[in-house]
Amino acid sequence: MPDEKYEKGMQIRKSVLGKTHVERAEANKSEFDADFQRFITEAAWGSVWTRPGLDRKTRHLLTIAMLATLGNHEELAMHIRATRNTGVTREEVKEVLLQVAVYAGIPAANAAVAVAKRVYVEMDEKG
Repeated sequence: MPDEKYEKGMQIRKSVLGKTHVERAEANKSEFDADFQRFITEAAWGSVWTRPGLDRKTRHLLTIAMLATLGNHEELAMHIRATRNTGVTREEVKEVLLQVAVYAGIPAANAAVAVAKRVYVEMDEKG
């Protein structure tokens, strides 16, 4: 039986990433990654994203900055798509990526800008 942290995590995960994305990820879950999926749902979404110290929008901006800094482009693209669910604007993403350029390096920010541009084009085409 799923515990409270998992359930809360799944609720936040769906609200940020979108129900369709999470359902697709759950449908693709295998025996190999089931424990990992549960761990990230409990630890990231159920333990950190549920904390009251930062609002969801601020957490999302920080997540985008860290993913850009670390060069995690696939996760960055997913979180850029998720901005439609958290109220993060394109202008705010642009500012965050400028901040990344200054503190994490221009190559990291340049790659992140390219990811964001590609994702925004996809989002605009889908409407």
